[in-house]
Amino acid sequence: MSSELRERVEAVVADIPYGRVMSYGDVAACCGYPGAARRVGMIAAAGGGGLPWHRVVLSSGRLAVTGNGDPDWQSDALAGEAVEVRDGRIVGFGDVRWYPQ
Repeated sequence: MSSELRERVEAVVADIPYGRVMSYGDVAACCGYPGAARRVGMIAAAGGGGLPWHRVVLSSGRLAVTGNGDPDWQSDALAGEAVEVRDGRIVGFGDVRWYPQ
């Protein structure tokens, strides 16, 4: 995986505003790599950088499944930003979905 893509992904994720979310595909497209949602997911799985990875979700508005050992980490973090999650899905996904101008 290119370090250029990683740098772009991390820059986009760092810019996601409080209380807003992007899908993996949104992040990929914003970085100039449309169709590379899985690659973005691999970068997110590696984590790092103290970035708000909890703001990156599936294109359906469902939360990501991660191997970090805490199944509630993402919903808890989003709830702390007033993003409502019910049954593993963001309520009003279209209203909190963000894409940079």
